[in-house]
Amino acid sequence: MKYELAIFDLDGTLIETAEDLGEAANHALRSAGLPLHDITDYRRMVGHGVRNLMISALPEDRRDEDFVSDRLKVFLEYYTEHIDVHSRPYPGIVEMIEALKDKGCLCAVASNKFQEGTEKLIRRFFPEDAFFCIYGNRSGIPLKPDPAVADRIIAQAAELSGKDAATLRGKGVFIGDAKTDTDTAAAAGMDSIGVTWGFKPREELLGAGRIVDSVAELRDALLEE
Repeated sequence: MKYELAIFDLDGTLIETAEDLGEAANHALRSAGLPLHDITDYRRMVGHGVRNLMISALPEDRRDEDFVSDRLKVFLEYYTEHIDVHSRPYPGIVEMIEALKDKGCLCAVASNKFQEGTEKLIRRFFPEDAFFCIYGNRSGIPLKPDPAVADRIIAQAAELSGKDAATLRGKGVFIGDAKTDTDTAAAAGMDSIGVTWGFKPREELLGAGRIVDSVAELRDALLEE
């Protein structure tokens, strides 16, 4: 098989999460008497961590650090409680991950979503052993597109499999719906596949090694010999 390691973005790649993110952000705005956004507007705001999402949602004159932190706390409390009200894996994704595992491919998650939320969604919708490691935004690791998270995953994959890290990097692929993901792959020296069903326009994915328009097409690309 072409790939021995597959690293997946979460929001807009594995799971459709925009509505729950938007509802939580609007809750934080509403409780402060601030204007709300249409849920579809949040699709362009996500992908850079929840703090940056909250900054984007707030009026420009209310983006001072203390107020952002206050609204972010409200957002996180609400979102953590309501994280899976509307969010669901894209059709065929769970089965695709199982097929990859059956073929011996190591699968991991690398998201800019906060760690607790990332883990909660993965545990909610995927089998316990679907991913050998799950990375969300956590202390000590920069957000994507910094390659640090990919480097850590590659090191863990090498330790787990007994294979050389350089070999896994060369036979690894990063899959995501945004330029953040394709840039992470490039910085880490990995192949990249951009998916068009996520939150960002196709134009953002032009730097990907390959662009796919359906889960079936992604499955074929990952499982090809």
